[in-house]
Amino acid sequence: MEDPILHKYISADPQICHGKPCFRGTRIPVYLVLELLEGGISAAEIVGEDYYPSLTLDHVRAALHFAAEFAKNQEFVSFETSR
Repeated sequence: MEDPILHKYISADPQICHGKPCFRGTRIPVYLVLELLEGGISAAEIVGEDYYPSLTLDHVRAALHFAAEFAKNQEFVSFETSR
């Protein structure tokens, strides 16, 4: 079943940004918003004039939802080497 939040706000098209997930109707990759959040930029600042005024707080929430769904469906494998 398709996730309605992701479908509404995020798309991936091989012809746009090399297929990276972007916000629907833009060329803004989802990872850029996630990196800004990681760097301590608030959601309100991200959708403000200094960053991406074409996005809304719902886009930022969709980016977080995307990251959570991605992490939930991944398996971490450690590649530690013995000394």
